[in-house]
Amino acid sequence: MARVNELKRQLKPGQVYRREDLTPYSNAVDRHLAQLVRDGTFQKLAQGLYYFPKKTAFGTPPPNDETLVRSFLKDKRFLLTSPNSYNTLGVGTTQLYNKRVVYNLKRHEEVTLNGKTFFFHKTPYFPKKATPEFLLVDLVNNLDSLAEEREQILKNILAKAKTMDLAKLKHAVDRYGHSKTKKLFRPVFEEMKNTVNGRQLSS
Repeated sequence: MARVNELKRQLKPGQVYRREDLTPYSNAVDRHLAQLVRDGTFQKLAQGLYYFPKKTAFGTPPPNDETLVRSFLKDKRFLLTSPNSYNTLGVGTTQLYNKRVVYNLKRHEEVTLNGKTFFFHKTPYFPKKATPEFLLVDLVNNLDSLAEEREQILKNILAKAKTMDLAKLKHAVDRYGHSKTKKLFRPVFEEMKNTVNGRQLSS
């Protein structure tokens, strides 16, 4: 019991722990984890992954997705997004998806954590936050896999691109775009560049 209590003292409410995080504080970690799950101290989220709930006046909220992914990856370098984010661009996407996408440096797989499905995509290139420019590029990268009216959405994407900052959008395309995406945006950039040059000459 003393070792279990020692283990409990290391825990912080609202945090997610991997089994190996707790081995320094227990001489029988699997037995102690099973005991802590039984008594409600821990919630088991997946194999080797546990949540120490933070109790509030409104009950016990589940771990947020950022905390869950950070603990699972053992890395804070990732971008968590969803196809639902495309709907903020105003290009006609309307579908809602129960899908979470994690761009990261370590894993490429589909994983269920705490009853939620996460699609981990291993890639060396992703931004710290999902900017509108990144989302537009990401939408083109993934458009064929979405339940959207592809031709109309593409027309809207190209129109939207012309309203965005040329340098920021070009950086996003060069950095994160697939080869087809880069090809699609090439004539748009030429048009945008000519428009900017024309304005400069007339001023």
